[in-house]
Amino acid sequence: MPRLGVWQQTWRLTVAVVVSLPIWLSTLALMRSQDGAPGSWTLIGDPSVALGCLAVLLWRRRWPLAVALTVAVASTVSALATGAALLALGSVATRRRPVEMGAVALAYVTATQLAAEVYPVQEPVGAWWWVQLAMPALTAGIAVAVGMAVGARRVEVRSLRERAESAEREQSARAAQARALERNRIAREMHDILAHRISLVAMQAGVLDHRGDLSAEESRVLVRGIAEGSHQALEELREVLGVLRAEPGHPEPPQPSLDRVPDLVADARASGLDVQLTDAVTGNPPDSVGRTCYRIVQEALTNAAKHAPGAVVEVTLDGAAGGTLDVGVRNGPALLLLTAPPPASGFGLLGLGERITLADGGLDHRPTPEGGYVLTARLPWPDDPDHNHTHLHSHTHSNEGST
Repeated sequence: MPRLGVWQQTWRLTVAVVVSLPIWLSTLALMRSQDGAPGSWTLIGDPSVALGCLAVLLWRRRWPLAVALTVAVASTVSALATGAALLALGSVATRRRPVEMGAVALAYVTATQLAAEVYPVQEPVGAWWWVQLAMPALTAGIAVAVGMAVGARRVEVRSLRERAESAEREQSARAAQARALERNRIAREMHDILAHRISLVAMQAGVLDHRGDLSAEESRVLVRGIAEGSHQALEELREVLGVLRAEPGHPEPPQPSLDRVPDLVADARASGLDVQLTDAVTGNPPDSVGRTCYRIVQEALTNAAKHAPGAVVEVTLDGAAGGTLDVGVRNGPALLLLTAPPPASGFGLLGLGERITLADGGLDHRPTPEGGYVLTARLPWPDDPDHNHTHLHSHTHSNEGST
């Protein structure tokens, strides 16, 4: 239990003195009316004991039961210490332990009964013994009730404080988790957007450095492709940074979906990849499924450009509403040897697996016996009438190109 401040101690002890003062003054008045003058103990000893009791109360929070019993016993010989005894009893009652409260209350009531031997005041005619017992019991009961109420309030405040601190810790943990998730999302978007462009640029630069038999026109085409790819990478990076700097209510730009896959293949083909696309998808899938499909193809083409330059890449799309959207990307062994090894982050397929897992799909990727690589993914396509259009999105591309 925390220690009380100077002001808190002062006003509590002042209340104890104010409660005791009428009892002490009434005792002096009764003794003056019966004996003519109060004794020296009443004028000097009684206040001295009361002052000692007030001093002992300063340690009541460290040793509550011992202090309360000491003050209760001392109140036997000091009417001015009655308030100190009640304060000690109330302090013990804040702990809400019945045995401790009963012991201190019994000591206080007993002390009030023995005080009659110290102050031989003649009882008024008609005074009943049970009244002399009921008054101390009533004041003790009031002190216990006040102490228990204060204790209950302290427990409630402590519980509210702990709950507030727990809620604050949980809020901090949720904020930290949200920041981590947002960082992961940003890193994933940066990888998806930039890795594809930069890989194609690196492949073109490697071809330009490796092939010494290129004509001037072929070299200009590669240089132009490097310049255009770098420019597009910078533009896409600017878009991502614009989203990061945008205000919270600012909408994000639309993400590429399934309908952009042919453009993605065309860009890869223009950069020097030999890509073949077979699209047998019927209808338009939901945006979330289409975006995931686009990212799968983008990551597969990026890996093919980095690890299998010059190889033939086959992209296959198939599916319909009510079933699944199947994506397959297969490439053969590398036909060109680059002078510098491709940069490898190790997070491309990991992030792709997280995307597919969130979409309740499945991912499989493995090398082929002939030295190539195959990646397949299956995404659930719910039968949603809002996305199930009547037109047929089935067509086959078998264009071939190489540099």
